[in-house]
Formats: sequence, C-alpha cells, structure tokens
Amino acid sequence: MKLWEVAHVRTGDKGNISNVSVTVYDPEHFNMVSEKLTPEFIKKWFGKQVLGEVKRYDLPQLGALNFVMYDALGGGVTSSTALDKHGKTLGAYLLDIPF
Repeated sequence: MKLWEVAHVRTGDKGNISNVSVTVYDPEHFNMVSEKLTPEFIKKWFGKQVLGEVKRYDLPQLGALNFVMYDALGGGVTSSTALDKHGKTLGAYLLDIPF
C-alpha cells in the first residue's frame, strides 16, 4: 500500500521553506500514518532536497500532519534555478511512500 491510497497532500511555500500537509481519508489510518511519517523519516525520504530542519505539527482532530521543511526550495522562488520553485511536487513525491 502507498500513502496516496490512504491520504492526500497539500503544499505551500514561504521563501526557502516548504510546507506539506498530509490528511488521511479515514481517521482509522491516522495513527498508522503518524507513526511512520516522523520528521526524521521525512528528512531522509527527501534526501538532499531538504537541507534544514523538518518540524511536524499534529492535528489529530483533522486527521492531518503538517510538515515544515526549512532550506528546502533552493533559496526560494526568487532565487532558485529549480523547475519547481514552489515545491509543489514535494507533496506528490510523499504520496509514493510505501506502508
């Protein structure tokens, strides 16, 4: 099973900070997703893409996890040479995590 089968994602950015939220479709899956998607796991999953700290904020009432990833956008929209300056594909990449 992959994350996309039990959750959806939304992404945002502010400068060189990427924000990705993961929201489960069914509240029964929240604990499973929460246990696997630790800040350490997320940082390792993204490898060299996320150079800074990863913080996780839990919203169990909403079945959601919010990840704030610092130094993750190549300097930000105005200075990055990346094709995806806003980091929208980071969320899609998360959806491929196996469970």
